[in-house]
Amino acid sequence: MKIDPYKHKEKYLRWKFGQQGHVQDITRANADLIRLFIFDLEVGLNVSRTSKRGPRSYVRLNTLRDRLSNLARKLTERFSLDLITDVTEEQIHTLFHEMRSGTIAKKNGKNYMSVGDFVKDFKTFWHWHMEIQRKKGLTVPDITSYLSAHKDKPKWVYLDEEQFKQMRDQAKYEYRVLMTFLLDSGVRSPTELVNLLVSDFSDDFTTVHVRDAVSKTFGRRIKLMLSTDLVRDFVRKKKLAPTDQVFKISPTVANRYFKRLAQRVFGNGKSLAGEYYNRISLYDFRHISACYWLPRYKSESALKYRFGWKQTERIHYYTELLGMRDNITEDDLLLDVEKTEIERRLAQSERDKQTLQEQLIAMQKQMERISKVTERLMLQAA
Repeated sequence: MKIDPYKHKEKYLRWKFGQQGHVQDITRANADLIRLFIFDLEVGLNVSRTSKRGPRSYVRLNTLRDRLSNLARKLTERFSLDLITDVTEEQIHTLFHEMRSGTIAKKNGKNYMSVGDFVKDFKTFWHWHMEIQRKKGLTVPDITSYLSAHKDKPKWVYLDEEQFKQMRDQAKYEYRVLMTFLLDSGVRSPTELVNLLVSDFSDDFTTVHVRDAVSKTFGRRIKLMLSTDLVRDFVRKKKLAPTDQVFKISPTVANRYFKRLAQRVFGNGKSLAGEYYNRISLYDFRHISACYWLPRYKSESALKYRFGWKQTERIHYYTELLGMRDNITEDDLLLDVEKTEIERRLAQSERDKQTLQEQLIAMQKQMERISKVTERLMLQAA
C-alpha cells in the first residue's frame, strides 16, 4: 500500500462524506457547482478533450476544490457574482491581473506568488463547464483563451558540496543518513522517500528500487554511490525488517529540523538559488542532488532516468546549471580531421621509434661480437 505522507486521501474523503461535499464561505450556488465539478473529476468525467483521460488524484482534487472556492469567493467580493460561471472574460482577466499586481492579496496581507496555478485551475474548471453545456446543446465561449498561466519559478536553497558537508556533519545521526541518501539517490521527498522499504534495497544496499506504484512518473533502479554504508548500518542499528519503512519521517518535523540546522550553520544568508538558507526543506535536496549529479553524468537520458524525469526541461528547472564548470580543453578545439592527422603522425613516430630501438639492439649485439673477436686476437698475439 502506498503511504500518503500528507494524507490527501483522508482529507478528501473527510470532506466528501463528513461534510457532504460542503464548501464554506461561498454562495450556495457556487458550492453546488464546485461540488459537481470535483465529483466529475474524481471519476474522470466531462474533462476537456485535450486533457488526459481518467480520474484525478486526491491531491489534485483537494487543490482544485480549494483554489476554485477561493476564486469564487473573490469574484463575489470583487464583482458581486453569485455564480462563478457568470464571470465575463474582462472580469476574469481583471481579477488575475489584480492578484498578480498585489491589489488583491491573501488573507494574511501577502501577495499571491502562484497566480499561474490559479489560472491553470480556472481553465480546467471552465473547460469542464463548456463540456457540460455542450452536452445540453448549448455553446459557451472559451473566455480563458488569452489567460496566461505563466508563473515565476519558486526560489529554492542551493548548497554546493562544501556547504552540504558542513550541514551534514552537524546533523543528528538519523538526519545525516537521510541527507546523504537524498543527495545520492535524488528521490522525490517525501512521496517516494517514505514509501521505500528495506526490501527495496538490493546488492548489499548498493541499489534502491523506486517502485512504479510509489513514483509520480515511472519506477527505476538507482545505483547508490555515496550512501550505501550509512543506509546499511542505519537499517541494522534500527533492526528493521524487510517490510519496514527505512525513512519513517514526518515531513513537517523534518523540515522544521533542517530549517533550524541551516540557521545554525549558515545564519540568515541567501543561497545562490534565491531562497534563504533557513527556509530549506526536503524538496530542496532533490534540487541539490540534481546539481551534484549533472556534471558527473555523461548521458542526459541516464540522468533523467535517475531522477524519474520524462522531459529534458526538468534538468534546467531543477539545477539552473548551478555547480556546472567550464571544463573544455584545448583538445576539444581540434577538428576530427586534425585529430586524425595528429594520431597518424603519432603512430608513425611510434613505429620509427620501434625501428630505431631494433637497430640499436642489433648494433649492440654486433659490437659485442666484435669485442669478443678482438679479445681472442689479442690473446693469440700475446
